[in-house]
Amino acid sequence: MTSPAPVKHRSLIHHTGAGYFPIAFVARLPFAMMTVGVLALVVAIRGSVALGGLTSAAVGLGVVLAGPVLGDLADRYGQRRVLVPVGLANGVLLAVFPLVVAASAPDGLLLATAVAIGVTGPQTAAMSRSRIMALIALRVAPERRERTFSRAMSYESAADETAFVIGPFVVGVLAALIAPWAPIVAAALLSFLFVTAFALHPTGRAVPARADRAAMAPARALVHPRLLVLVAAVFAVGLFFGSTLTSLTAFMVARGAPEAGALLYGVMGVGSAVLALAVAVLPARFTLRARLLTFAVILTASAAAYSAGGSVETVTVVLCLMGIGIGPSLVTLFSLAGARAPRGRTASTMTILSSALTLAQALSSAVTGAVAESVSVETALVFPALAAVLLLAMAGVNAAFANRWDGSAVPVGSHG
Repeated sequence: MTSPAPVKHRSLIHHTGAGYFPIAFVARLPFAMMTVGVLALVVAIRGSVALGGLTSAAVGLGVVLAGPVLGDLADRYGQRRVLVPVGLANGVLLAVFPLVVAASAPDGLLLATAVAIGVTGPQTAAMSRSRIMALIALRVAPERRERTFSRAMSYESAADETAFVIGPFVVGVLAALIAPWAPIVAAALLSFLFVTAFALHPTGRAVPARADRAAMAPARALVHPRLLVLVAAVFAVGLFFGSTLTSLTAFMVARGAPEAGALLYGVMGVGSAVLALAVAVLPARFTLRARLLTFAVILTASAAAYSAGGSVETVTVVLCLMGIGIGPSLVTLFSLAGARAPRGRTASTMTILSSALTLAQALSSAVTGAVAESVSVETALVFPALAAVLLLAMAGVNAAFANRWDGSAVPVGSHG
């Protein structure tokens, strides 16, 4: 494939088109809403936090089963051929899920439907990162690629954070104002409309076609330690998200306001999204390994304060502090992954990380929900701190070996 020569004075938005980023952002929302929406719907209709967490975990299991496969298919055959049928199937499954829950279907059918929702979960965020990286490599002048890449990855992670803020917030608002089924139906409509629009957007052509992938790195390159440590760290972030959401839901259920859990969860995401965007202006001498360590320490300290519980007001303040640590950590992890992705395996790398995030979020939702219901809410509040400790440990491993790993990594913009 012959690519246009880089034009140094043109911004990335010139190459994507003004409509790309809004479409790509809204197309993230079904994915951001489905885990929270499933949890909230099952808790509201079936009256069990444990079953809600287990159903949420089933969604995550489906994402993990299909995510890496979808990423590999997109790398090989193009995103359009993968995302169009996946988005339509996901919309149909989301639309019928409230009927399955309301019909008092057996738990097995409920869980099977949830797995199917996860299997068809549109990996919009991972696909968007892959497109942006390809555009930077093809059309941005070499001297501007590193800075453009840093800004783009900061935006992408901030968009993820914002989507995961707006997603729970929309779930809470629609459930409170209309009915518990409304958020799932809204997610179905967004999947039909915006995932399809994203799939058909011209930026998809920036990703090299199958014929251009003769130099694609072998699949075993995806299990190199420099990537596995990032997968483990992202898994820890997912554990943190899931345990925080579910423990917070249980915390608010105990206070007679279950629908307020998703709204309060959004408080953490506001600071997280703002700080994720701010990462783009951090000086280059504040290296990625140092950033990951620093923000993991902040997250661990604030999560320890969260585990103490207290009043709703106290928990709200602590959630704000937790957002300061989690947003920049996620940006840094995806920036490292983008720099270390094997040649021709960008979509695969990003979907593996996204799948790890979703699986961990769902599994921790299930475990935290069961603990909150069978042991105590106070015990469930400890789980986010444990997840933060795991993230801090992985940040330490990354810092110890980063010189060796990044010295052999493929430079930014050369992944094809």
